[in-house]
Parts: sequence; structure tokens; C-alpha cells
Amino acid sequence: MREQRVSIRNDQGELVYLRRVMVELDEPTRDGDTYIAVLCNLPEKDADARAVAKLYRRRWTIEHAFEDLALALECEINTLCYPKAALFGFCVGLVVYNLLAVVRGALRGVHGEAQAEQMSAYYMADEMGGVYRGMMIAIPEPEWRLFAQMSAEDFARVLVQLAQKINLERFRKHSRGPKQEKQKRHFDPAHPHVATARILNSRKLQIA
Repeated sequence: MREQRVSIRNDQGELVYLRRVMVELDEPTRDGDTYIAVLCNLPEKDADARAVAKLYRRRWTIEHAFEDLALALECEINTLCYPKAALFGFCVGLVVYNLLAVVRGALRGVHGEAQAEQMSAYYMADEMGGVYRGMMIAIPEPEWRLFAQMSAEDFARVLVQLAQKINLERFRKHSRGPKQEKQKRHFDPAHPHVATARILNSRKLQIA
């Protein structure tokens, strides 16, 4: 890890001085990058280079959370035209995300951090949505009141017992393979590329 002082110009053309924190990675990224560069304007007395790197790492956890909210939990529904309805749908997604976080916490306590991080939010949300209706039909509502009356400690112990029986392979993420290099297009004078918009415009002129 190292740090240097850099300068850029803002929209008004004024010179602004920033800190550039370089973090060397233990393993290259999928794109082959061996380091991450973070620009910040935090004073060094408030956050040294190591603190800036840790804050940046936490930023990615927040972005992953919003990714799970948007994709796995589908809290951004395009058909909700009214702002209050869209806000309500987003809040419901946050509540469900908290439920997933509790389940992940139980899995983390039983199977370890590495195994819990491999759990797919999409598969977990799909399991919750698909099994919920059947469980509410098969098990009468009064039977569920037992969990509402439990203390936090008793409820945590139940979660740990259930986490010990889960089949992790059913909910594991599928790792993405290496990116394939795109083949470069070669210009062929005999077959030049023509924009579709240009063809449509020429046909309109012919019709007119």
C-alpha cells in the first residue's frame, strides 16, 4: 500500500489536490488488474491510507447489497408509477434483505465466513418465495406464533440448529469464468458497414 498527492481540475477549471491511495492486490482481478487506485479528499489526520482502503472495501459491500435488492429481491418494480408505491416496494425489499442477512449470519456462525459468502442471494430469495406459500398451507398459523414468542437468544439457537442441516450446494453461487477476448473487426472495403439509420432515411427519401 502506498499513497501520493495528485491534482485534477474541476468543472470550473480550478486545480484541486487529492490523495491517491494505491492498494496492491494479493491476486489479480478478472481483468488482470494487480492494484486498485482510490482518489479521496479526506484529510490524512482523519483517515490514513489503510483507513481509506477499508472504507472503500465497505463501499463495495453496500453496492453488492443494492445489487441483491434490485436483482434477487426485485424491489425496483417498473410498473409502480406512484412514488409512494415505489418507496413502499423498496422498503419491503429492505425488510426481506434483513431476513437474508439473519440467515447468512446463522450460516456464517456454523459453516464459516468463506462458505457464507458463497451463498447466492438469488437462490435464497427464490427458495423463500417458492416455499412460503406451501408452508403456510401445510402448517397452521397458530404453529408459527411460537417463533414470535421466542427470545432473541432462543431464536438464534434455532437458526443455528437449522443452519447445520442446510445443503449449501443448492444455494451456492456460480462462479463466472474468465472473460473472453472480443475479436477485432477487420475493415473490408468490399463489404463496408452501413448504418441502419442511413438506409431507412434513404428509403424515406425515395418514397417521398
